[in-house]
Amino acid sequence: MPQFAVHRNPNADTKALVPFLLDVQSDLLGPLATRVVVPLYRAAALRGAVLKTLMPAFKVEGRAVIIATPELAGIPIRHLGPAVADLSSQRSAILAALDLLITGI
Repeated sequence: MPQFAVHRNPNADTKALVPFLLDVQSDLLGPLATRVVVPLYRAAALRGAVLKTLMPAFKVEGRAVIIATPELAGIPIRHLGPAVADLSSQRSAILAALDLLITGI
């Protein structure tokens, strides 16, 4: 599973609000049974003040989504839906969000 792959959220309880999960785990850790992911919320659901560096916006399948970096989590691979997009072209923005979350800079 490649880093920055976008997966469908298979969770029936949350997928309307969070249609996708972004895999941010290094490919070097591929053998692990878990992946570190960040939810991608529908942009319309997060109206209001969003710190753009921490929570940048992207388009996935033509839909505006916002990466909810503070909700970073590790989940079993079996809980990931199919990969539907690749955000590796947004690597700089994603890593800046993760850096801000972890280091504060």
